Amino acid sequence: MAPSSSSEELILVNREPSGVAFVTINRPQLLNSLTRPMMVDLARAFKSLDADDSVRVIVITGSGRAFCSGVDLTAAEEVFKGDVKDVEIDPVVQMERCRKPIVGAIGGFAVTAGFEIALACDILVAVKGTKFIDTHARFGIFPSWGLSQKLSRIIGANRAREVSLTAMPVTAEQAERWGFVNHVVEGSELLKKAREVAEAIMKNNQDLVMRYKSVINDGLKLDLGHALALEKERAHNYYNGMTKEQFKKMQEFIAGRSSKKPSPKL
Repeated sequence: MAPSSSSEELILVNREPSGVAFVTINRPQLLNSLTRPMMVDLARAFKSLDADDSVRVIVITGSGRAFCSGVDLTAAEEVFKGDVKDVEIDPVVQMERCRKPIVGAIGGFAVTAGFEIALACDILVAVKGTKFIDTHARFGIFPSWGLSQKLSRIIGANRAREVSLTAMPVTAEQAERWGFVNHVVEGSELLKKAREVAEAIMKNNQDLVMRYKSVINDGLKLDLGHALALEKERAHNYYNGMTKEQFKKMQEFIAGRSSKKPSPKL
């Protein structure tokens, strides 16, 4: 299927019949730095993919030797003087609102805004030696896409403070050790591994996948007690909403799976 894209083809969207959609930041000559129109296109792409029932998993990547080097600072005033609270044109908010799992396929550099886009993904695959760098403090840019809050919740406050206040690069290998990156691969294997992750997700119940992503992500915003209560509430609503026919299909599916495997010994 031919990709659909913006007129300048700086944000490419390719929906595959399999159910995987690829979003590519496509400004390689400038290391995929983002202009305001690109941000708007990226936000609209995720909003559109979320509404598309044929799309089950989204993979976001960058063309060339960088994932995204951040905001194009030659257009900084246009970007930052705009309404940073306008969620309709905020790509990170639209990624966070997206019900479909998002796999980040990261190579080269993910700098500042690129780092924040990576943080908005649900699962990350990165090329060996890829560098994640937060340069907000270096250039006098106040974070508004979540880096000041999300990173500390993933890698710990002390590590996050050092990463952000010193602008130190974090390699993919270090990010994997810290629990930020899921898989580190050779450059030639990046999209292959991202696709493998997407295909593994698509083997499962699509409705439950979306509900599961939602309860994990929403629970992370709460303390453990309230998060467990949220899980109970949503489980109660889920099962109460199921019909007898749906329960029967569930039982038949489980029975069919069990018959193909030897019974476990107790």
